[in-house]
Amino acid sequence: MAGLLISADFERRNRRELDEIEARSGVPFERITLPEDPDARLGDADCARVEMAHFSGDMFPELSSSFFSAMRRAGSLRWFHTFSTGTDHPIFRVFTERNVALTNSSGANALAIAQTAIAGLLMLARGFPHWLEAQARGAWELQPMVPRSLDESTLVVVGLGAIGGEIARLGQALGLTVIGVRRSPVRSSDPVDECVTPDELPRVLPRADFLALACPLTDATRQLIDASALALLPAGARVLNIARGAIIDESALIEALRSGSLGGAYLDVFATEPLPAESPLWSLPNVILTPHNSAASSGQRERESGYFLRNLLNWLRKEDLENRIE
Repeated sequence: MAGLLISADFERRNRRELDEIEARSGVPFERITLPEDPDARLGDADCARVEMAHFSGDMFPELSSSFFSAMRRAGSLRWFHTFSTGTDHPIFRVFTERNVALTNSSGANALAIAQTAIAGLLMLARGFPHWLEAQARGAWELQPMVPRSLDESTLVVVGLGAIGGEIARLGQALGLTVIGVRRSPVRSSDPVDECVTPDELPRVLPRADFLALACPLTDATRQLIDASALALLPAGARVLNIARGAIIDESALIEALRSGSLGGAYLDVFATEPLPAESPLWSLPNVILTPHNSAASSGQRERESGYFLRNLLNWLRKEDLENRIE
């Protein structure tokens, strides 16, 4: 019998779906639920599902401390699924080094994150930081500069996965010229006007009125946007980061914003999270911040769960797993 390590809350919410998967696969599986089943036979757990609560100690302290500890003690674990698109957290490496298969729910929150990124782009492009600051002072103030039309602007999107692809698609819909940056060749279905490889990024940065970061954090992308890369951007360019804070040199970003060489930034991720209260980013003009929350959307939990439930059926049938991280 297979063993499935899940949270008690997930089991309650998806009991009917789990019953259906067990019936369709013809493979019975034991549901090992935490924290309600702390004495479960963890050695029998073949697979596990990691959810947001397991990273959120403030919200679910009983889960954040126990679930990963249980996974470590599950010596027979062969596959686990995470809600997170990004898999750079050190906990994932612990299991991949044990040859445990890893899948995620990449795509479940792509549209919501892309819409948030484009909202940040539009606010910066149309000068909303100025208007909002004036509103707070009760001042009737026109824009100090005429905003540049989007159909005269270029958006460079680094990373054309599920999220980056949606940002590119929405950018084109707004009339932006879109340049995609990724390792694999361009496809006819890609919503870009041009596509370049990462080593060509310095060549296209001088054309980027907007630079959107939507790539995973890897050894190759860590500090990818450093001071020299920021210096290649045209004066007044804006940066959008919904990927990981470590992809950009935050100190260099702050200096570029302070000097005025950058026209603004929308940031959902940071080098240190939560963003420290003393960070200059809180008070810099033309900077819009959100607390790593750009994915918030109705139906998000159900979409994320859908990826896992489909993969659970695949796992039990010994079929290929969807969204496997190599």
